Amino acid sequence: MLSLRIRCEMNESSQVAVGVDVGTGSVRAGVFTLSGKMLASATEVIKEHHPKEDFYEQSSRDIWEQTGKVVRQALSKSGRAGRDVIGLSYDATCSLVALDTNRKPVTVSESGDDEWNIIVWRDHRAIDQVTRINAGGFDVLRYVGGSMSPEQEPPKLLWIKENLPESWKRTAKFFDLVDYMAFQSTGQDLRSLCTNVCKWTYLGHESRWDQSFFDAVGIGDLFDNARVTNEVAPMGENAGTLTQEAADHLGLSTNTTVGVGIIDAHAGGIGVAVDERSLALIGGTSSCHMAVAPESRFVDGVWGPYYGAMIPGKWLNEGGQSATGALLDHSIERYGTIRDGDHIKHVLDGKNLNTVHAELNAFIKDAGVGPEYTERIHILPYHHGNRSPNADPSARGVVDGLTLDMSYDTLARLYYATIQAVAYGTRHIIDALEEKGYRIDAIKACGGGTKNPLWIQTHADAAQRPIELPDEPEAVLLGAAILGAVAGGAFGSIEDAMGEMCHAGEVVEPRVGTRDYHDWKYERQLGMYGEQVGRRISRS
Repeated sequence: MLSLRIRCEMNESSQVAVGVDVGTGSVRAGVFTLSGKMLASATEVIKEHHPKEDFYEQSSRDIWEQTGKVVRQALSKSGRAGRDVIGLSYDATCSLVALDTNRKPVTVSESGDDEWNIIVWRDHRAIDQVTRINAGGFDVLRYVGGSMSPEQEPPKLLWIKENLPESWKRTAKFFDLVDYMAFQSTGQDLRSLCTNVCKWTYLGHESRWDQSFFDAVGIGDLFDNARVTNEVAPMGENAGTLTQEAADHLGLSTNTTVGVGIIDAHAGGIGVAVDERSLALIGGTSSCHMAVAPESRFVDGVWGPYYGAMIPGKWLNEGGQSATGALLDHSIERYGTIRDGDHIKHVLDGKNLNTVHAELNAFIKDAGVGPEYTERIHILPYHHGNRSPNADPSARGVVDGLTLDMSYDTLARLYYATIQAVAYGTRHIIDALEEKGYRIDAIKACGGGTKNPLWIQTHADAAQRPIELPDEPEAVLLGAAILGAVAGGAFGSIEDAMGEMCHAGEVVEPRVGTRDYHDWKYERQLGMYGEQVGRRISRS
């Protein structure tokens, strides 16, 4: 009897959950203990097709292939076996996937190539469609901050129907990417409450679609023959077990339970254990800002309120910036040509972006400069439009203060000013939330931005709030693993799992002495946008 109990305890201690994160440029897998420790992870790059401005496409076949690789690699490195994985779940970008009746890709590309069957979240091809939708005054728009974004699914779907009618007819299933991942794993078409509330206008608080909206905009046949289903479940619910084919592909067992998935940023909100007095800031290619409340709060230009879309029973408001990490990279790529004596070179020659980021941070630190270093450079960071709170996809970026100087010092000033501009975007979102009843005492941050100490300190200073970092830096992967653990029966709820698997780490305090400078520069940024809107109006 004693030996049996010891054997059972050993089996329980070997149990793990796997989280898979399908981001913009890569797919990653992490293996976690049920106390929240990551044993191993793996990453593979995924393909993206960018045929012209505002068009971004991916391949579900490529993503699934790379997913198999990362899960097998992470599991091998963890020292655990497939039978030890009690649960698996996914997070992913809010990208649109099209499959035919044989579960094969259907093109969403003007090229006609079926390989490109995903419209990526950041694709802005549907500007005309979203403008028409927003002019309709539909009731569902109340739950997306008053106006829809081209990054959400209805305008993308309408674009396909109007521009690729054969693809519209051929498509048997339209999925949000994370729902495709669960479908590919289990063969069951069960949709995530998170994706469908946040990106498709599903009314989670009423458990229904507003069919009149889809009919009015011209895509009412979306629901014919279960192309999109009414089977919607909360995140972490049991979506089924792995099929034999999926188990073989992932190196797992058919006993592995798959949890209903979540959008990538929302997984980060779970991974940092966001609460009602904090803002979850998930920084990557773009940035997302998550706040939860016990009641619905309507914030102009901020998506939501979404019922149950991240924390069960809570209403979610979601702000965001369409280009943050991508904007920093762009600044280096665009302005990185420097003069060194008689020679002109680009800082990326022979180096990757991560190396150049680190070198710029070191240069600024060694120079001993403060935020006033950027006093004569002002940036409006709307190079890919403004997601919130202006909700203006037609907005454009501005750089004010350029000179003919091509020194490394000038590049460093531009780099620092870009980080400040992104941080002021976060402050703008916090201001909008607090006007509607939120009280944000702290920012709980995760994602790629948190690996940049200048980015973290600048956000703390600009918002004049502490930045709380999680003990587990890969909080997005942890959030997905938590859903897998809940689905596998290790915990009774997401909240219980967060209590056991999420742990606090370093806190970065704001520097009070920087407040006046950031207040001044923040107002300059708001003024730059006001001037841009004024010029647009004067020409109309």
